[in-house]
Amino acid sequence: MSDGVSDGVNAGAGAGTTLLLTGIAELTTNDAARGEGQTDPGDALLGIVRDAAVIVSGSGADARIEWVGPAAEAPDADERRDLGRRAVIPGFVDSHSHLVFAGDRSAEFAARMTGTPYDGGGIAVSVAATRAASDDELRALVAGRVAEMRAQGTTTVEIKSGYGLTLEDELRSLRIARELTPHTTFLGAHVVPREYATRRAAYVDLVTGPMLDAVVADGPTALAESIDVFCEPHSAHAFDGDEARTILEAGRAAGLSLRVHGNQLGHGPGVRLACELGARSVDHCTFLDAADVEALVAARGTTVATLLPGVEFSTRSPYPDARALIDAGVDVALASDCNPGTCYSSSIPLAIALAVREMGMTPAEALHAATAVSARSLGLDRRVAPGQPAELTVLDAPSHLHLAYRAGVPIVRALDL
Repeated sequence: MSDGVSDGVNAGAGAGTTLLLTGIAELTTNDAARGEGQTDPGDALLGIVRDAAVIVSGSGADARIEWVGPAAEAPDADERRDLGRRAVIPGFVDSHSHLVFAGDRSAEFAARMTGTPYDGGGIAVSVAATRAASDDELRALVAGRVAEMRAQGTTTVEIKSGYGLTLEDELRSLRIARELTPHTTFLGAHVVPREYATRRAAYVDLVTGPMLDAVVADGPTALAESIDVFCEPHSAHAFDGDEARTILEAGRAAGLSLRVHGNQLGHGPGVRLACELGARSVDHCTFLDAADVEALVAARGTTVATLLPGVEFSTRSPYPDARALIDAGVDVALASDCNPGTCYSSSIPLAIALAVREMGMTPAEALHAATAVSARSLGLDRRVAPGQPAELTVLDAPSHLHLAYRAGVPIVRALDL
């Protein structure tokens, strides 16, 4: 954003003071009550308020929303900032990322662009580089990626382990991730590491035994809030349905919520397994049949289908049919899947643009999916409403429509308070 916008966007209220944010051309609240009676479906879904104002108190992670409404009705506040007729949205919630890694796989991307298919085997390259990196190197890499996300409007991120695949390396990955977000996911079951290639059962035992025990050893302050598994029979490196069930049931018994990588490379059991076990999210959902969709519809309110269009863009795979899922009644979220192999992009605006252009979503549906529904998959409530955290993002544009309309243009960043 320009220097002029930065002065208004990044200045926050001092301790114990209130700050009035005004000059908001369009405010997305994700508040159903504000959507009632609106005739435009997008306005109703997003709870749009035009010519709006917001009052916040506190600063940083402690900032809270005190008041929301039309600017003409705003009460007094201690300080005032004019955002210059820009749009404000809830901060993006990136509910699927793999940020703890070292190394480079750009050559793998180049090979895919000339026809080499993706089968999960390249994960081993990242595992080797991550194991070889020091804690300080990994910490700096992850912090840089989180900062990159925030510069593109993401205020909440989930981070998975999965590039260590030893007890010690999985634990340090989670510890480093936990320094930057409370939303950490144990993904020891990313792939079977090379040293266990002929002893798959022994690796499953390691994941569900010593690894899991260490992850949850501290009880309420466990290193992860969720467990995940790459359930993909079409990859020789990932886990089949029976292995995935064993891992997920062990994680659930240990008190972790469930997430699943499912149906990325072909039809398989991942989606239905996630729905059966009550997973918060099943991610990818690239290849679905009628039974998968029926399972997702039945699991609505419990299991979200998180779509990751950056992966299809980066692997030349078919895009999921988000339009069909939404029309069937499935809860659809969007996330980046930022990772070194299949999508080295941290951009939620890119995911939104791809969802609108390639997956049949409206701009309002895509924004809602990347905020409210992604938040729900993490057990969060992401609305702009009194009492909520003031996690806001500002667009250098008058409307949320510009997220897809101006694809690739840096018009959005998180609001610093």
